[in-house]
Amino acid sequence: MKRDDDAAPVAPTGVDTEKPSAARIYDWFLGGTHNWAVDREFARALEKQWRWVKPGARHNREFMNRVVRAALNAGIRQFIDLGSGVPTAGNVHEIVQEELEPGDTAKVVYVDYEPVAVAHAELILERHEATDWAGIVQADMRRPKDVLRHPETLRLIDFDQPVCLMMMAVLHFAGPHDDPPALVATYRNALAPGSWLGLSHMSFGGQTGKEADGLHWMVEQYRKTSNPVWMRDREEIEPLFGDWPLLEPGVVHLPDWRPVRELRRDEEGARPFAWCGVAAHP
Repeated sequence: MKRDDDAAPVAPTGVDTEKPSAARIYDWFLGGTHNWAVDREFARALEKQWRWVKPGARHNREFMNRVVRAALNAGIRQFIDLGSGVPTAGNVHEIVQEELEPGDTAKVVYVDYEPVAVAHAELILERHEATDWAGIVQADMRRPKDVLRHPETLRLIDFDQPVCLMMMAVLHFAGPHDDPPALVATYRNALAPGSWLGLSHMSFGGQTGKEADGLHWMVEQYRKTSNPVWMRDREEIEPLFGDWPLLEPGVVHLPDWRPVRELRRDEEGARPFAWCGVAAHP
């Protein structure tokens, strides 16, 4: 049953529900229930400026879901989700619970630096009784040592075994000064053979005119905040995988990575505005 749009979930202790949260706004775009009226109001204003923001968010989440399922089918049982936001609406631990057979186990580490996202994550994982095999690390993914050496990461992840590392729609928050190729290389170098790197990245996709104007507006708004956004095209994204071979079908738009459904007409317009891919450690 669809939730009443004005209904409010239980707020974690200490979380301000009077200010919009990026993590909860994204949750609303995905159809999640961990958002408040202030988040929905902000999200709707954003959607008015660029109508593809909601289908684009859903394409990104569906890509992540397909990556998790593919990794599980390949025998990988460890997952690190960088910039995870609120872990609901079809996030990693939910997919793992759906896919694994009874008696099979996996480990999941969510990483986000926003206190709001972390507080919600802790509450959700407790309610799902998943804290023995899934956890949240409050850290900035642009500081990989803080992530990789965090006690919660080390509690759950065995770096001598394959890991599926996911950087879903998060690298556009890394600017040129963060040196994204070196940043991603640091994570890759920490992983064992057989590991996967899955990433997606927003892009103008070579689009111009009205379809791209709203996205340009969004980027300009983010540039005025503490979380500026940088768009990159395919030629800048492919090198982020380093020398790891790309899995088929390579670097493609989100709906085109091993699709399991056809897009509706009202979703097609979001296709050009992001790239994605998955590579495997040889």
